[in-house]
This record gives sequence, structure tokens and C-alpha cells, in this order.
Amino acid sequence: MEAMQKNKRRPGFFVNAWYFLRITAKWIISRKGEQRHYAMERLANMINPDFHFTEAGQVWRDDKVFEDKYHDLVGNDFHSIDRKYTVSQFLQLIKNIPGEMAECGVYKGATAWFICTFIQQHGLGKTLHVFDSFEGLSKPKSEDGTYWVAGNLATDEATCRNNLATFDFVKYYKGWIPDRFTEVETNRFSFVHIDVDLYQPTFDSLSFFYERMSKGGLIICDDYGFTTCPGAKKAMDDFFVDKTESVIMLTTGQGFIIKE
Repeated sequence: MEAMQKNKRRPGFFVNAWYFLRITAKWIISRKGEQRHYAMERLANMINPDFHFTEAGQVWRDDKVFEDKYHDLVGNDFHSIDRKYTVSQFLQLIKNIPGEMAECGVYKGATAWFICTFIQQHGLGKTLHVFDSFEGLSKPKSEDGTYWVAGNLATDEATCRNNLATFDFVKYYKGWIPDRFTEVETNRFSFVHIDVDLYQPTFDSLSFFYERMSKGGLIICDDYGFTTCPGAKKAMDDFFVDKTESVIMLTTGQGFIIKE
């Protein structure tokens, strides 16, 4: 009988909870600027005390041109917008560094689009070499944890090519890393973006490109600071354990080094 009474009360509980959330959402929407931000922060902390908002009023969030293009390329998934913006800003560091650019794990071409735009806007005359299987991830190993499975993040190569169609300085290398790296073994590089999530392709990418980086060149690992990608972090840490460069982790979850 007691269990039946509890079950009868549940619909009322969910109705009341839904009503509370609707009222709360309307109140938050009615706030303006920083007030709205802090109202959302308080609600989020009620739901998950371990979740923390960053400071309100960050100028980069007002870059609507960047946001609109990100939305065109990625859609409504804004989980990586801060990382894309970080790449677009870090490119300023290598504007005068000799060498071409590469991306390992191009996916649909969103990050590559911002790299290409930088090359074009600054008249750098560089080539962007993009490497991807377009079949998703390879089989994860023990270092990679249990989050990913083979085939995750598969996408159509045509989608990537379409997103980058306006740039005539992109070269595509479809295949598993590192199978096609030998095709650029005589090149020097100023910037390499690694976004392959797993230990082995991350380590293989570092092993190939590090010795071909110009002094002052930049390597960014997109997955370095995420619990979902322990293999990527381990690969970076293992590779640079005996190098002069130190891996710097950003609050975005990215890790980077500047070649000495």
C-alpha cells in the first residue's frame, strides 16, 4: 500500500518540478546581461554543485561573425566553440614563422575553415595539409579508456570538402594515421593541429611532425585536457617527457607546445 501511495505521488512531483523549471526559466530570460549569467549560474549550482561557470562579460563571446560561422559549420553543438576560437587566436603566434600547416583529424572541416581563413586574410601563401580516415576512430587501446569505440566520429569526406571548397590551398590525405605522412616528409611546418582523441594516432602525429616543426612553430592537441581522452594526454606527456618543451594545458582542454 505504501509503495502504491508513493507511485501515485510521483506524477504530481514531476508536474511541480516541471512547473518550477518553467517559472525559473522565464525569470532567467527576463534578466539582462550579467544578471542573466549569474541567474543561470545559481540554477546550475543547485542542480550540480561541482559545475562552475566562468566569469561573465568575456569579449570573445560578442564576436557574432565568428559565432555565426561556427554555427554554419557545426550546427547547434557549441561544445567546441571556445576551442575553435582559441585556435583562431593562437595562429597569430605563427604568422611570421616559416612552414606550412597541417591538421590531423579534420572531421567536417570546422577548425580547418578558421585556419584557412587566417591564411587567406593574412596573405600567408601557406598550404594546409589535412589528414583523416573519414571512417571515424580506429580501435581504442587500453590507454584510451572506455568512452570511445571504433568508428565514432565518422563523417563524409564530401562534407569536409564542401565546407572548405572556397580555399584552393588545402590538400587532402584520406587514410589512417600515419599511413600518408610520408607524402609530406620533406616539408617544414609552422602549425599543426592534432584532434584524433586516441593515444596511438596522437603519438604517431607528434613523432612525425615534431622534428619537422620550424623554431617557434606551434602544436596544439585538441583533446589533451579531457577525461574522455586519456590516451591523447598520455601520448603528449609520453612524447615530451624527454624534450625541452613543456606541454601547457589551457582551460579549454587543449594542450600546446611552442617548438624551441
